[in-house]
Order: sequence, then C-alpha cells, then structure tokens
Amino acid sequence: MKEKRVKTKVQKSERKRTIIQLIATAFSNGYVVGFFKHTIFTGKSKMFCVPGLNCYSCPGALGACPIGAIQAVLGSKKFNFSYYVFGLVAFIGVMFGRIVCGFLCPFGLLQDLLYKIPVPKIHIPKKVDKPLRWLKFVILVVFVILLPIFAVNQFGIGDPFFCKYICPQGALEGGIPLVSSIPSLRENLGFLFNWKMGLLAFFILSSMFIYRPFCKFVCPLGAFYALFNKISFFQMHVDMTKCIHCGKCEKTCDMNVEVLKNINSMECIRCGKCKSVCPTGAISSGFKNAGIKYHKIDQK
Repeated sequence: MKEKRVKTKVQKSERKRTIIQLIATAFSNGYVVGFFKHTIFTGKSKMFCVPGLNCYSCPGALGACPIGAIQAVLGSKKFNFSYYVFGLVAFIGVMFGRIVCGFLCPFGLLQDLLYKIPVPKIHIPKKVDKPLRWLKFVILVVFVILLPIFAVNQFGIGDPFFCKYICPQGALEGGIPLVSSIPSLRENLGFLFNWKMGLLAFFILSSMFIYRPFCKFVCPLGAFYALFNKISFFQMHVDMTKCIHCGKCEKTCDMNVEVLKNINSMECIRCGKCKSVCPTGAISSGFKNAGIKYHKIDQK
C-alpha cells in the first residue's frame, strides 16, 4: 500500500512538472501567427532572453535564446561585454541552478516525452557516461565562447557556431518550419541543412532509449547553469536523520545523480523525483535550504 502511495506521488509530481514545461514552451513560443505568416517575430520582447534553449528563428518565438545571444555578443565586430545577456543567465543560475533544465526548457520537454515511449531503455556504463558529461562544458567553451570571438570572417564578425553546426532545437523550431513554408529556402538547401537534420534525427531517436542525451552530454546552456548548482539559492537537501539508505532516490534519478553523496551535483536538474519517491520524506528542496552544511555520509 505504501509503495502504491509513493508511486502515485511520483506520478502526480511528474504530471505537474510536464504541465509547467508545456506552459513554459507555449509562453516562449506564443507568437502563433508566425507559423501561418511564415515570418520571424521581431517585436520588443525579442530583446530579452527566455531562460531555456529556444531558437530565435522559430516563427513563434517571443524571446531570444540565451546561447544565441551570447554568441551574437561575442562574435560582434565591436565586442562589448553585455552585462544584460551574461547577467541574466548568471542571475538565473545563481537563483535556481539547473532548475530551468528540469522545468522551463522546451527541448528538455521534448526529450522527456520521447523517453516515455515504451521501448527498451539503454543505461550507459559509468566509465563511459562520466567522461562524456564533460563534453557539454567543452562545447560551451569552444563553440559558444572561443570560436565566435576568434574565428571571424573578413568583416570581423564571428558566426554563432553552436547554433549553426550543432543545435538540434534550432533545426526543429527554426529550420523545419521556415524551410517547409518558404520555397526559395528549399531551393538553396545544402550539406549544412542535411547535417543539422541528421543531428536532430539522432537526438530524437536516442532520446527514446537514453534519458535526455542532449542535456547530459551536449547542451552548453545546461553546462552554464550547472556551474551554479552547488552555490545557487535554490538547493536540494538530504536529512540524514530521516534517511534509511533504501537507495530509491538514486534508482529513480534519470540523470544518474549520486543523491546521498552529492545531491546538488552539476547533473541535477531539480526535477524532484528523488524527493517524491523518498518513503521517509528525508529529501527536501527550496530556498530555505540555501547555505546549509550537508551531512557527510558514513561509507561503512
């Protein structure tokens, strides 16, 4: 009976999270007319970044993508440090850590929905999984920061290398709607478009078998927010006086976080599943826990 109650609690928690994700996605892409007019929204709200990975070129996008904005600033001819762009993403990181990944990112929602498809799941061995997690930080440094600054064209402008060569969300939200509705674009398609479609197909297929492969291994925005997980005001906390070491929290964590050892790991997206599945209520979250010194675990 208790197991059934816990399962119901987890299901309710996940349903609420999905609803929040859907609302966030709808809010980020609320310019519905753009899909019918085949145009990109250029209103004043485009001056502001949405918190998640959401393509600027999506016909419905009401705001800019933080990763795209960072590349645009760094790759501009007269580079001026943008306190607005960097300040916004840093503020979100300091306040919440990777909670954006768990609740507000449209591409995170897509991967979550794909993983619900009942096919055999693949669990990557730790010796492969752990080194691969660092790839997203390499992509952040190389494709988002260094290449736009140093690999410039004859006019002194750097391309948005991540958006151009890697981002599957751009292909999904921007590439497909615009190419499918504007004939002149279809006539000029080449290798780059096919490459991006291939990457998109890869992430869509792999998301059915592996939980959030893009978030785990590739996303530079997730990598940026991850840097703040340990110091953000929003924190996860384990009360070791209540913990019975049943291991359910770690078994249920799709991001493979070692909950008892490092609950505020850079990989935690603050989805709350560990909190919902805990039979003794030992796991809590919120701003009230910021700054708490966590109990060290006896490894005996």
